[in-house]
Amino acid sequence: MAGARWTRERAARWGEEQPWWVGCNFTPSTASNQFEMWQPDSFDPDTIARELGWAADLGMNSVRVFLHDRLWQADAEGFKGRVDTFLQLAHGVGIRTMPVLFDDCWFPPKPGQQPEPVPGVHNSRWAQSPGHDVVRDPSQWPRLEQYVKDMIGTFGQDPRVCIWDLYNEPGNAILPYAALPPYRSLPGALAKVFRHFVLPSPTLPLLRSCFDWARAIDPCQPLTVAVWAPIPRLNRLQLDCSDVISFHQYMGANALRKKIGELRERYQRPILCTEWLARPVGSRVHSHLPIFHEEGVGCYNWGLVSGRTQTIHSWGDRPGSPAPEVWHHDLLHPDGSAFDADEVETFRRLC
Repeated sequence: MAGARWTRERAARWGEEQPWWVGCNFTPSTASNQFEMWQPDSFDPDTIARELGWAADLGMNSVRVFLHDRLWQADAEGFKGRVDTFLQLAHGVGIRTMPVLFDDCWFPPKPGQQPEPVPGVHNSRWAQSPGHDVVRDPSQWPRLEQYVKDMIGTFGQDPRVCIWDLYNEPGNAILPYAALPPYRSLPGALAKVFRHFVLPSPTLPLLRSCFDWARAIDPCQPLTVAVWAPIPRLNRLQLDCSDVISFHQYMGANALRKKIGELRERYQRPILCTEWLARPVGSRVHSHLPIFHEEGVGCYNWGLVSGRTQTIHSWGDRPGSPAPEVWHHDLLHPDGSAFDADEVETFRRLC
């Protein structure tokens, strides 16, 4: 019924009807962030179609795609029309889409023409949605509710959409990334403060509301929000409200197997890893994709084609860093050739 989390039985039936979901977090190489991807003056269906075709050629059957509430606010019908075009292009090559409605990562959103990427810097223009100032201001949440209900109301029965990811890494980047080392390398005491005190608030009530707003529409697709860091109160909300379980994993193969086992045993629901692939820290195609295949866990690596997001660079690369010998994320050069031919062969063999 509307307003209720799916039962384990319903989630299991859904999982049995699905293929093994394998795909990527998709941004066309011509876009540095969500604004450049979706704004009418920079929306690039030709590049999107070409690069989705390359994804399909690797064997991918799904992509995870970030939307933005400010684009809906500026022109809801135009924005939804461009989303529809994207869904059409993806469906045309056998790919279904997981839209992401909100995202706490990286920098405050500024619609309009975007500054050029900072050379050498990973995701130097990626935009938060709705932005931490809005997260902290419940008086602005009514428009977020309208956005969630309109997007899910429009596409919530659309077979081209496979899953709704309501909120990417809630609580991340509460302090600017430029002022902190990557979260995963914070000193133990500071990391503990973040996990228990800083990160959960004020994201918790907004995240809870997002689930309520989406449930009110009752889409045919499942809802999920991935756990991404050990933040106990936040993790409980994410896992206890999601219809299907999702997580992010940028560590080695042993940690991946352990995480899958823990989530499967505790929640007994379909599982997806919606972010992985960070070669310098041990998350690699040859080590991880076979595990996802063997375990039947859906997986979405970060990035497809190297481009304006500059995610071939590591999280800690500084301005002016040269192109790394070992890419952090992404699989293909802008001409469609592989960064690593063995990785491409692994995708084609398993998918």
